[in-house]
Amino acid sequence: MTTPRDTPASRRVRANGDGTVYQRKDSRWEAAGYVLAPGNTRKRVRVYGTTRKEALAKLTEKIANSNRGVPVPSAQGSLAAYLTYWLEAVAVHHLRENTHTRYTACVNNYLIPGLGKKKLAKLTARDVRTWLNQLRTTCQCCARSIDVGRDQPRCCATGTCCSKWLSPLTLTYIHSVLKSALEHAVREEEIPRNVARNVRTGTPRPRRFEPLTAEEARQFLAAANEHRLHALFELALQTGLRKGELLGLRWEDLNLDRGTAAIRRTLQRTNTDGLTALPTKTRASERRIALPDRCLQSLKHRHEEQQRDRDTAGAEWQHNGYVFTTPQGRAIDPTNLTRTFTTLLRKAGLRRIRFHDLRHSTATLLLEEGVELVVIKELLGHAHIGVTATVYAHVRLRLQREAMTTLDNALNRP
Repeated sequence: MTTPRDTPASRRVRANGDGTVYQRKDSRWEAAGYVLAPGNTRKRVRVYGTTRKEALAKLTEKIANSNRGVPVPSAQGSLAAYLTYWLEAVAVHHLRENTHTRYTACVNNYLIPGLGKKKLAKLTARDVRTWLNQLRTTCQCCARSIDVGRDQPRCCATGTCCSKWLSPLTLTYIHSVLKSALEHAVREEEIPRNVARNVRTGTPRPRRFEPLTAEEARQFLAAANEHRLHALFELALQTGLRKGELLGLRWEDLNLDRGTAAIRRTLQRTNTDGLTALPTKTRASERRIALPDRCLQSLKHRHEEQQRDRDTAGAEWQHNGYVFTTPQGRAIDPTNLTRTFTTLLRKAGLRRIRFHDLRHSTATLLLEEGVELVVIKELLGHAHIGVTATVYAHVRLRLQREAMTTLDNALNRP
């Protein structure tokens, strides 16, 4: 008599609702079971693996999501339905809130209107390429009815198209969002391949930025010298820290005796929680940097100044441990810092630049002084040195030209 222990693993009976697992003729393992589908219906799904454990794990994950009320997308459904599912059930758990907001705007403004009616299973690379080419030459005032909402129409509503086209960088970003969504569909075995990966959008030119020269940097620091946030602007210009990293800096992160700072978080405003301390942009962004002597003196002065602010504020003081705060001890809003920065530029008689261009100024000035690229990469917290090399390629080209001129002079010297 055959006992359950003698029954082959491929034929064992699983509990009702757990699905079935068996080995195929091609030696792969297949697991099948019923899960929740869009429209409050149920559908039978099949997953595959090289081992029984792998196939069973994939099926168990799908059934667990189904039990939580998350419907499994259907490849027979539209791309719009899948993108909505991906944003609400997948991307929301892996992206920062601000990034998820940008992804949602991208999906709602471009992907769903352009490709949403296509079936997920029938989407082709030609569909994606045709849509991108059309998007590249479409005025967004016309396509998204932007002109209708203006107080004084100046484009479609007046019969004169302003040709407000998307930039190559925006097109590349939209394409990358689609690739990310379809990549997850491939992992869930809804589609066999990611057709968006077969479409080339070209490499867009990097965003132009105008860093401060050494003379302009001195002018800016002179204008900020009497400001209560002088230490912040000095730190930004000498270390290249991002705006959020500067505002998220706490006294516990500083070792003024050793002259170091640990970058552990970034302060950002989100729609849900307001001003929130979040992890750094990437794992490489979490780093320890050396502080110049000038910054150390400014930070010590900032500590004394904050003590005076605390005494003046009295009971209204809100202690949070941040280095840079308002006179009442509250965290500084990034938008307010940008306004202060713009005011100081005007006071110094300098052209208007972004706050992030202070970071570019740091790297540019260091490169021009002959600092090695790998040192700058560690200081800025770039994940790969290729990022540093690409962003500052124009600086390296100028340095190469100067080096060639020096060599040419040497060879022509009698």
